[in-house]
Amino acid sequence: MASKKKETARNLSASCGIDELLLAAIARGDDSMQTGRYLVTYNESATAEGTKAMKAQGLKIADTRDFADQAMGVEDVGDADVVTFAELGVALISGDAADAHGLTAASNQDGTGAIATIEPEYFVFAEGSDYLRGFLAATQTINRDLTGDTALLDPDQEVDTEVLGATWGLRACCVPTSPRSGQGIKVAVLDTGMDLRHPDFVGRVIVSMSFVGQPVQDLHGHGTHCVGTACGPKAPPGTTPRYGIGFGTHIYVGKVLSNQGSGSTASVLAGINWAIANRCQVISMSLGSRSPVQAAYTAAGAAALRNQCLIVAAAGNEDRPTGAPANSPTILSVASLDPNLRKSSFSNHSKIELAAPGRDVFSAVNMPRRYATMSGTSMATPHVAGCAALWAQTSPSLRGMALWRHLQARARRLPQTPAQVGAGLVQAPQ
Repeated sequence: MASKKKETARNLSASCGIDELLLAAIARGDDSMQTGRYLVTYNESATAEGTKAMKAQGLKIADTRDFADQAMGVEDVGDADVVTFAELGVALISGDAADAHGLTAASNQDGTGAIATIEPEYFVFAEGSDYLRGFLAATQTINRDLTGDTALLDPDQEVDTEVLGATWGLRACCVPTSPRSGQGIKVAVLDTGMDLRHPDFVGRVIVSMSFVGQPVQDLHGHGTHCVGTACGPKAPPGTTPRYGIGFGTHIYVGKVLSNQGSGSTASVLAGINWAIANRCQVISMSLGSRSPVQAAYTAAGAAALRNQCLIVAAAGNEDRPTGAPANSPTILSVASLDPNLRKSSFSNHSKIELAAPGRDVFSAVNMPRRYATMSGTSMATPHVAGCAALWAQTSPSLRGMALWRHLQARARRLPQTPAQVGAGLVQAPQ
């Protein structure tokens, strides 16, 4: 019994990896999508006060400000009970520490009034992941992925690269005729990483960091595909169609999902915190969970806007109300469109700000395959992120909320409701 308790404590710690959290949830038979840890969101300007109160209770604190560029990965946390994301005003607390100190959901027992909310941490997955279609039902898949070989996310169809011009998505967004490249704009793509050896990105400025205890090198494919759409080249080799929008951008790759496509709210928050600390004007996140609106994500989105950054996130692929983090009011939610410019059948609805091409999207993937076609709001989101970078290049005033509103104002109106497509189809500057 003692060894079992010890294992449980280890799996709920602030420093344990996503694989351990997933296996612990399976062992518990827990289908709540919760990791067993908690997120503390502080009241505005009360992070220092709340942190001081936690230290006074004997809790060990790790702070992102103690690391260069606030690049703090899970392996850097050590034996800390609490991880503070300084840019966000949010902290992760281990399950054991939360229980021991009465810091569980809605308890707010820090003695200072610094805490706004305490809520469970949830698992997060690459949009389109089978894990989202039933957590416990995916046990065999998870176990296979954690113990076997990882592979590229299955594409929708084989790719015919003998095509000239640009992809249908770029044409729909009027990207080929835009004079902008996103030059000087930092775009952070928080996903499964990137194939850093991809020949289409030779010579590009790429800054990378992993927040899941694995190398940034993408063994999944999802992240590389999203980077390709948002930031890929203007003229790929041979007859390959143009698939990238912000070909002049500085690329920031944050690996917040593992090679199995899984992560947690904390890994995503760590990536957001890093992107804001590096003042990435655009932050693209093609990931989600079935959790309700989380105060931590809302605080992260607000912190981004305050710092002249904009978070763009996938609405989700289950034809249900928008999932987290895109359901937060401070994060721009993106729906998927088919080539006929109608909402994709799988695309979530309700809280939607913009729509973008998401069906049969051609982009980069891991070598040696190089390219593939995929579908999802995951594919729509980097279309918006790339166009946002082009608009951001046009004026230093287009940052944060001003950029959000401008993207909506310049969107192409569509004959569907705002709950389905938001303000319409995102457009590039002309």
